[in-house]
This record gives sequence, C-alpha cells and structure tokens, in this order.
Amino acid sequence: MKTRYTDMDIHFSMDGVSVYVLNIIFERFTRVIPLHSHGNGCYEVHYISCGYGKLTLPDKEYDLCPNTLYVTGPHVEHAQAPVLPDPMQEYCIYFKVRTSSRSQKHSPVMDAFCSTSFWLGQDTQGVRFLLTKLFEELSHRYTGYQNQTRLLLSQFLISIVRNYEREQNATYPFAPSNLYDSKSIIIEEYFLYEYSDSSLEGLAQRLRLSTRQTQRLLQEYYGKTFQQKKAEARMSAASVLLTQKGRSIASVAEQLGYSSAEHFSFAFKKYYHVSPARYRADKGTEKNRKDSPFFK
Repeated sequence: MKTRYTDMDIHFSMDGVSVYVLNIIFERFTRVIPLHSHGNGCYEVHYISCGYGKLTLPDKEYDLCPNTLYVTGPHVEHAQAPVLPDPMQEYCIYFKVRTSSRSQKHSPVMDAFCSTSFWLGQDTQGVRFLLTKLFEELSHRYTGYQNQTRLLLSQFLISIVRNYEREQNATYPFAPSNLYDSKSIIIEEYFLYEYSDSSLEGLAQRLRLSTRQTQRLLQEYYGKTFQQKKAEARMSAASVLLTQKGRSIASVAEQLGYSSAEHFSFAFKKYYHVSPARYRADKGTEKNRKDSPFFK
C-alpha cells in the first residue's frame, strides 16, 4: 500500500527561506530501505502512524513505534526495516531548502530546522492531523488546495521545530502594528464603543492627526463626514436600546449622550422617519407576530 505525490511544483517561503517539497509519501513498509543519505539542503521527515520498525544509523539502532517522528538531514546515513508481522505505516515528506536565498533576518523556525541534522522522538504537536489533512487536500483537489497544501506544509515545519524545542517560547514577538494600517480599526472601534461622547477632536487625537486630516480620512475611507458617522453610530445603538424591555426613551437618550429626550426624539425621527415611540411599538408588534403559533 503506497500513496505518493511527486513531480509537483510545491514550494513556499518562510522568513525569506525558500522551501521546496519534492516527495510526499504514505506507505506500509514490507521492504527494507538500505543505508543511504541525503545531499546538501535536503531533509526527510518521517512519521510512524502505526506498526513497528527499526531505524539504523552507523553507530546506533532505534525502535520505531506508533507516533514516532524522526528527521534525517544532509549526509546522515540511515536505513530502516519493518518488524513483522506488524510492519510500520509511515508518512514521509522530503524537503529541499535553498539556504543561499535566505534573507539576513533571523528565522526562528528555519534556523532551528536547518541546524538539526537528526532528531527522533514522540510527536507532541499533533502532526498526524496535519498529515491526514494534507493527503485529503492532495487527493480531492478542491478549489484552493494548492494554497491549503502550502499552508499545511508550513504548519508542519513549525510543528517539527516545536517538537525539537518542546514548546519553547518565541524570543521574537510580533512587531507593533503600523499606525497607518491601523487607522481604519481605530476609527471603527471609536464609533462602535464611544458613540455617546465622541468628538472630532477626540478621534483626531487617537489618530494623531489634525481635525482637517481626520475629516479627509473619513471621506476617503467611508465617504462620510464625522457628523454623519457619529449620527450613524448613535442611531444604530438607539435601534437596539429601544427594543430592550423596561427602557425609557429618556434613559436611551441619556446613554446616547443627548441633552434631553426631546433632542434625541428629534434626531431619531430625522434619521429613521419615525418617532422612537412608534419605532418601539412597531418592533413589539413585529416580535409578537413572529412569536405567534400562526406565524410559525
């Protein structure tokens, strides 16, 4: 029993390192693989899903059992053989790393992977799930399977390194977000959570812009002025608050930051073309109709 995916242009980049996948295999071993080694930049990752076998290096022999994960890098001589009558079933992925194309920046995953010529142990990172999903993608070839394949192989490499390091914490966290790219979320959260006392000056301060620049930005992102965005946020909140039981119109007006219930009612009617009281009554009628057994 053997499933093999080869002669496919599968490659991806991780931290500026080019990774090529030359062989993806699942096999039930009934044969002996003689002593051999891989060339520069080549790494073979093996995962034993079930059954038993023997891995032989020039100076040592290892027992292979279910959930064993081992990696053989460049020039590591190794042979393997099944143990009958319960021979191992193995997933095997062959990677070639182009180290010459690496960027100068530190790569926690690829530095650890490339510097480990041999590793063997019990998997603690759930690589079996990733491998099963990988073979499903390659077998079915649904839309986007090429992207999924690359993502799964990237996750697989990360899982290998986490096995090496036993879940060591990363020393290189995400860099702080860029303010320019974060402006849209700052604007949206401002109106979402601070609609009751929002001001153009307050938003400009959050964005570290002038009020004029803030107005231009709102026009660019949403095609609306600050006052339009503020009214939109307040009225959206009002439509929810008015449906809450026990809520007076005065209390809704106060929570939304209006000076009086009358001022709120005027603004609400201008926006929705119906008074808050009428809106609440219509919503109540609509709910009662939906709850009625005749409606169902």
